[in-house]
Amino acid sequence: MAKLLITGITGFIGGSVLDSILHQSHEITALIRPNTTFERYARYEDRIELQKIDLANLKALRDFLETRDFDIIVHIGALRGGRKAPKEEFYLSNIGSTQVLVSYAQKKKAKLIFCSSVGVYGAIPEELPANRHTEKIADNYYHYTKIECERIIGKAIHRGLDAAIIRPSISYGKGDYGFPYQLVKLVDKGIFPMINKRIWVHLCHIETLVNAFNWCINNSFKSGLTLNIADKDPVELRELVNFISNQTRGSDYPRYMNLNRGLFSLGEKVSRALKNELFISRFELISKSWFYDVGDYYRLIAKEDTPIHHTVPDIQITIDDYLRK
Repeated sequence: MAKLLITGITGFIGGSVLDSILHQSHEITALIRPNTTFERYARYEDRIELQKIDLANLKALRDFLETRDFDIIVHIGALRGGRKAPKEEFYLSNIGSTQVLVSYAQKKKAKLIFCSSVGVYGAIPEELPANRHTEKIADNYYHYTKIECERIIGKAIHRGLDAAIIRPSISYGKGDYGFPYQLVKLVDKGIFPMINKRIWVHLCHIETLVNAFNWCINNSFKSGLTLNIADKDPVELRELVNFISNQTRGSDYPRYMNLNRGLFSLGEKVSRALKNELFISRFELISKSWFYDVGDYYRLIAKEDTPIHHTVPDIQITIDDYLRK
């Protein structure tokens, strides 16, 4: 029985990963912020050990780790981009906690599985598909923290750390209310602005991401394994929007919502002038192509019995979630 420590369980990805391993033969401990509302972790209270430690409190994290022995660390917790938090809190929560967990894993010879992001390539990669050789771009502070965490882990790997890095694309599934859910909502209401050019986007079904974490938890791999995780292929945004529109409105998305690309460029410039990272990324995500080389995942992990997801029609899971509200 492996002793496993997991962070980020009250988030969409962390909770999905934890749900998938509860039935496995692991002794699980999870870290949650002290001020987290009970409803967000109630379903785990009698099934795993819960420790209330803020990742930004590095002393409390170190003190806790000094008293425990873990075989596997699944580090998913982080402050996400767009949050209104000071840079110091982002630094401590994302980079500082990773440094502490890396040092612990090295000392205890524990396996570390780190949740990074395709955001290390920037919101819009310099080359498509973005791959292991693509330049990393710290176009916002959140992406910078993920790049820095990968750098810390990479240095530790050269000193013997056993680690894997998982880079998910924007994920979708039941219970998530991020970009895909908001896309469904805006399309249903007929207010999603479509740019008048062909662009491709590359989302990730949560089941694919969970499968990657499960495989790394339960299998041996060459340290330094780094995987971009997303659906099998990107999808043209217009095809995706029309699919959503047909499922929610009963017809293709109206042509009059096809807007001139200059309007998107203007919106992005205004957002940059205001230094609003959230709106900058939103304008970019719906006006420029972004997709990734995910071949390593499908060659190494996706076997005959592994579900292969395609955004159309599998975005139906998010559409159904939206329609239930």
